[in-house]
Amino acid sequence: MKFHSTNYIDTFIEVAEDTQVSKGTVPPIRNKKTIAEMQYELITQFPYRYTSDELLFQIYADRNALNESDYKEVRNIFFSKGHDCLRASPLTKTYGFGIHSNHESKIAGYGMETKEYRNFINDTTIKKVKAMKSNK
Repeated sequence: MKFHSTNYIDTFIEVAEDTQVSKGTVPPIRNKKTIAEMQYELITQFPYRYTSDELLFQIYADRNALNESDYKEVRNIFFSKGHDCLRASPLTKTYGFGIHSNHESKIAGYGMETKEYRNFINDTTIKKVKAMKSNK
């Protein structure tokens, strides 16, 4: 079975060109957690702990109330199909966060107003990609 990964290595995902915010903005809290809220919590509480694949699968598992004992089997099925990478994340498209993937593909988010965000933009040793536009 083919495995479709969403991981990047040494890459910074810049916010979308058409974002409506001027700084990293916490996604609003809803009765049922949104994907944006779940991504924000995991990325900010545990920077460089998860890869993109791990983050996306953890959110899928949480939203579907999977038992950890089923993770391995369900993960193989989950990644047998392609999934949107974090360039399509609401964090990068709508809420003003750039996402850095380090040399181990572990990720962390940075508000577009931060010094760290600017440092990644100016870093010539890492690849930069733009988040997808909101109208796509």
